[in-house]
Amino acid sequence: MKKIGKKELSLEEGLKKEWLITNGIGGYASSTVIGCNTRKYHGLLVAPLVAPGRRRVILSKVDESIEIDGIRYNLYTNISNNYISDGYKLQESFEKDTIPIFTYKIKDVEIKKMICMDYGKNTVGILYRIKNGGNQAKLTLAPIMNNRDFHQMSTNHNFKLKQTIKDQKVTIIIDEDSGNPVYMNLSEGTYIEHKNDTFNNMYYLEEEKRGFYPEENLAVVGRYEVEIGENEEKEISFVCSLENNIEELDVKTLINNEIVRIKALMLSSGLYDVDKEKEYSEKYKELIKDYIEAIDNFVVYRPSFRLHTLIAGYPWFLDWGRDSLISFEGLLLIPKRYEVAREVLLTLVRDIKFGLVPNRIFWI
Repeated sequence: MKKIGKKELSLEEGLKKEWLITNGIGGYASSTVIGCNTRKYHGLLVAPLVAPGRRRVILSKVDESIEIDGIRYNLYTNISNNYISDGYKLQESFEKDTIPIFTYKIKDVEIKKMICMDYGKNTVGILYRIKNGGNQAKLTLAPIMNNRDFHQMSTNHNFKLKQTIKDQKVTIIIDEDSGNPVYMNLSEGTYIEHKNDTFNNMYYLEEEKRGFYPEENLAVVGRYEVEIGENEEKEISFVCSLENNIEELDVKTLINNEIVRIKALMLSSGLYDVDKEKEYSEKYKELIKDYIEAIDNFVVYRPSFRLHTLIAGYPWFLDWGRDSLISFEGLLLIPKRYEVAREVLLTLVRDIKFGLVPNRIFWI
């Protein structure tokens, strides 16, 4: 996706454009380019409990605000049944260069927000790069959470939260019968727990268009506060995960690892030769990079089989045999992912053996 500038980030246009990144096991992060969720399937951590299936919306979004000279500026955009918050007005640009990057400008403060998933794990990280060219400021991050099947809705739901706080790391159990603790950590700052704080009636525009009930409740579990000094530049890492050991996880490292991984896939595809890089046009390089990134989203690992499989589509579908064979050449053979191709065929054979898909898929 090309870089989208401020003129194209109106509410009307921003709600139409969506982004998605994946974690290689069926999980994903997705929203619109202005950070307003318009689908029940949107979220920053949609995690498969039995990869690649049983996906649950864990972290819906993180709402940021910054206080400058005693005035609070909200960077987030949400739609409820009686108001629309207008953080999109402070957004300068959106671009997706392997990862989504949001840029905001408020007075003398510039904030870049980068989102990345930890490949192979149910973990999402957000890196904030802040340049404060003026007076003392305070950044507030409010994680907005859920814990539901991604096809369902938490309509009129009252969340029961149990939180354990150790410095910047928080362990949260959302509804005791859910069973899976969620872990959050910020590289610095102070965490303040919220009690009985519910975002009521978050409205999803695209669900109403599809004929579904469009509103649900979400839990505002607490907030992080980070002081930004005068003329200070700072990097802050936020991590949310179903994995416990996240204290030392650096989001900048996650981002670098993902860039390196995609570059390796480009080189192994035979479609991009680093020795001939100067011969390629910018359009060709962009095309190959976009192609490799796009097809990689559909390749996922199924731990129960210890084999790879192909997702039929996001955000709704899992792996279907018919779709796997239709897309087989473009996703696996052209980019020379032959070992993954072999595993996908073995997965299909195993599914047929256990009666999970009909034999007729091989007649197509």
